[in-house]
Amino acid sequence: MRNAEIRLAVEELQNLYAQADLLKAEITAKESLIKEEMEARETEELNLGNVIIRFTSVLSNRFDTTAFKKLHSDLYNTFIKQVSSRRFSIA
Repeated sequence: MRNAEIRLAVEELQNLYAQADLLKAEITAKESLIKEEMEARETEELNLGNVIIRFTSVLSNRFDTTAFKKLHSDLYNTFIKQVSSRRFSIA
């Protein structure tokens, strides 16, 4: 692939990123609208016949690594493992 072809691919990719950002914003706005209506109706489930919408509270337990690291730094360091990954970016 030549540099000109890569440049064109990057431009197309940047346009797609821009479109994706617009779509994400629209999706978030529509979700917020529906969530606000469900909260106004004080319901966690809305049955529309062909679609059921759920907006439920979920409880989960998360491990507090920051507090554990402060209290047990030696033990924390014993279980740390370094991982390698690759990052793709366009600047």
